[in-house]
Amino acid sequence: MTEIPEHLRKRAEAARQKAEAAKAGGGEDAPAAADAGAGAGDAAPDAGDSKIPAHLLERSKAAKARKAAGGESEAPGGGGVGTLAPAAGGAIAAAAPPPAATGPGGHTQRLLTVVKSGSIQDVKATPVDKVHVWPHLLAVEFLASLVMTTFLLVFSIFVNAPLLELANPNSTPNPSKAPWYFLGLQELLTMFHPMVAGVTVPGMGIFLLILTPYMDKNPSTKPEDRKFAISLFTVFLMFWALLVIIGSFFRGEGFNFTAPWSGGLFFDL
Repeated sequence: MTEIPEHLRKRAEAARQKAEAAKAGGGEDAPAAADAGAGAGDAAPDAGDSKIPAHLLERSKAAKARKAAGGESEAPGGGGVGTLAPAAGGAIAAAAPPPAATGPGGHTQRLLTVVKSGSIQDVKATPVDKVHVWPHLLAVEFLASLVMTTFLLVFSIFVNAPLLELANPNSTPNPSKAPWYFLGLQELLTMFHPMVAGVTVPGMGIFLLILTPYMDKNPSTKPEDRKFAISLFTVFLMFWALLVIIGSFFRGEGFNFTAPWSGGLFFDL
């Protein structure tokens, strides 16, 4: 059996005497009785300030009872306190109950139950706006390529694109039009000087498109939050589309302005 320290015995004895004095109605004489029972000049603490666990007090009482009886015996096969053998005086000391796993104040909570989980672990996954290239991006791009290939196949079946006769340097077709993706520049050449139409205006447009990410630093990907970028690109796209439409359907012989419903259509795919 583990020996109880002497100061714990004194404090337990003083607390017991104070409790007995309080029960007997001697509330005013209880401190004096407790001081007398402490012995060796040690002052016993108040009962409310005592932090001795209940199981230590019980073990102390059992040990004093065994000493008073003149002998003690442990239960066979156990290292702790067992059932005591009958003493010479015929008294049987009751065995102390097993100690409860309590703290100084009698609390039984574990440490992790009183600590918020958020302070020691991340209970939520942090949302991210990134995905892997494979399979997310490449799967969408592969599907888009299949759709475009199917469209071109079907379009080539129903729409003919015959080759013209060999080019004759002595016979220039009238009107002579550039491919549709260059008709915007050709239309500008009819309005401005070649330096302005071929270099200045296209250069300024490309330069503004390059500066767009630096002027609009909004990180949002929602269209309703990107009004400046969408408006700028829409103006550029509609301006170029208008030039291509005019050059394709409203320019006749000599590249003069002609309404298609009056002079005919001077455009071939």
